[in-house]
Amino acid sequence: MRRALFTVPIILLLVAVIVGSFVLMGMKPATGKISQAQKLAEYSKPAVVRIVDYAIVKWQFNNPYDTEVLGILNELGNQTVIGGSGSGAIISSNGYIVTNAHVVELTKKEDADVANAAFEQLVNIMADYYKTDYDTAYNYMVKYTQYTAIEKATKVILPSGDILDGELKSYGAPINEGKDVAVLKIEGKNFPTLPLGNSDNIQNQDNIWVSGYPAAADSDLLSPDSSLVSSMNAGQISATEKKTEQGSPVIQINAAATHGNSGGPVINHKGQIIGLLTFRGDTVNGQEVQGFNFAVPVNTVKEFVNQAGAKNSKSATDQLYQDGLELYWGGYYKHALEKFEAVQRIYPNHSEIKDYITNSEKKMSKSKTLWSDYSTIFYIVDGVSGLLILILLLVTFAFRPKQQELAVAATVPAPAPAAPPTPENNTVDLNKDGKVDIQDILMALQEHQKKQKKDDE
Repeated sequence: MRRALFTVPIILLLVAVIVGSFVLMGMKPATGKISQAQKLAEYSKPAVVRIVDYAIVKWQFNNPYDTEVLGILNELGNQTVIGGSGSGAIISSNGYIVTNAHVVELTKKEDADVANAAFEQLVNIMADYYKTDYDTAYNYMVKYTQYTAIEKATKVILPSGDILDGELKSYGAPINEGKDVAVLKIEGKNFPTLPLGNSDNIQNQDNIWVSGYPAAADSDLLSPDSSLVSSMNAGQISATEKKTEQGSPVIQINAAATHGNSGGPVINHKGQIIGLLTFRGDTVNGQEVQGFNFAVPVNTVKEFVNQAGAKNSKSATDQLYQDGLELYWGGYYKHALEKFEAVQRIYPNHSEIKDYITNSEKKMSKSKTLWSDYSTIFYIVDGVSGLLILILLLVTFAFRPKQQELAVAATVPAPAPAAPPTPENNTVDLNKDGKVDIQDILMALQEHQKKQKKDDE
């Protein structure tokens, strides 16, 4: 037991070493100071895009004597541009984008309809220039003007500023004509993405966030690159069971939104798309009233995603970027930098990565230690500790020295030797204390002598 007093504390210490190593290796960056809304904004921003759908209509004016109109058309490049912009979200690493059908409806219109819309715009330009009414300008221009060419285009503007051609893959119908959903495709790989959720699980008053490029946020007072930064507004679900006149389900939300937000993702607290913003409530006295906006449920959106053959999946860019953000927010700048640099290698056009790389480099001297980097060393230490624990247990409880066995044997009393036989009828009684009385011995000798003498006679 003396040995156990020495080995047991050592065993406990080695156990503590093993437990401590697993605790250190399992430590994850703490991001308690970063709110969920901030995280959602940073996660989603790289995947929210601006969509511009437009047509260029070229004109020929057939009255060579009206040099003033010819001069105006010459300033316009003998063409007008019509169209609009909206928002969308990338849902696959190979470039599939979900948006509203009405955002890209110009692409689906017949050339004659496009020309008529562009002609109305041209007439308004002339009416403003001549300070006359629309009908007068229309009646004059329609006599001498005809379109010569129409060029349609759908462009996707990434948050990085890159402009890519968008190819229409599936199309529902504009507002009040059907399901206001469209799916586009851009060329590329490793795009940031947003996951699709399940609109059957939403509840009234669930927290939601609307992301996109509201035109109301564009201003001449802002720098040009500010138009590349999406906005995110918070709100709640106001109603879950409303429908359009055509019977298509819509979700009512109270988050602020305006034109330009159309097609933008409505995301839940998990960062999943649960709908696409589609239209606003009616105006009151000609003014927009915020807090009454509607979204196409994501389960409706999924119908068109399937038609387009798209697969909603998380990209390597997403995983690296989100891991880097967690490390950055936790103060592990050295390791965050490694993740951000990996993102830049596989997707150089990432809108946020350059700033995070720069900030991580600046904070390198304050970087915390990430113990999981030393997992190999910890495993070696744990292995040696476990082996020592096994040896100490064997030494303490399994093996016992021979000296100890002899000592134990010595403590067991030996059996008393058998008394020598005494002559027949010459018994010697013992006293009460177990000792032989001398008088008894003398008497026994005398009796023995008498008997011997009698035998001799």
